[in-house]
Amino acid sequence: MAKDAKSNKDEKNKKHFFKDFKAELKKVIWPTPKQIVNNTIAVITIVLITAVIVFVLDLIFDIFNEQGINRLKANIKNKVVVENVTDQNSENTENVTEEVTTENTNSENESIDNTVENETSSNNEQ
Repeated sequence: MAKDAKSNKDEKNKKHFFKDFKAELKKVIWPTPKQIVNNTIAVITIVLITAVIVFVLDLIFDIFNEQGINRLKANIKNKVVVENVTDQNSENTENVTEEVTTENTNSENESIDNTVENETSSNNEQ
């Protein structure tokens, strides 16, 4: 019995729900075809204007991005070239320093040899 009472309430609730639903739909003020056309045109226009704005901004940012990347690439190339030149210069400087040191050492050795020879020859003469 309890089940029958419950099922009757469910059926009444469903009937009541659909009656209320139909009554609410009758209260709705539906737009006229002219209003539908006007609103549709307004929505399409706004969407197109927004699309154009986004497209233009995308192009601008893309151009700035490419220029920025190209600048970075140029800076990196310049930096690598400067580093290579600096490395080559430092290697050349080291080579020159080694050559000068070697020449100085040879000159010193020659002058020492000359001094020793002069002293030896002086001693021999005496």
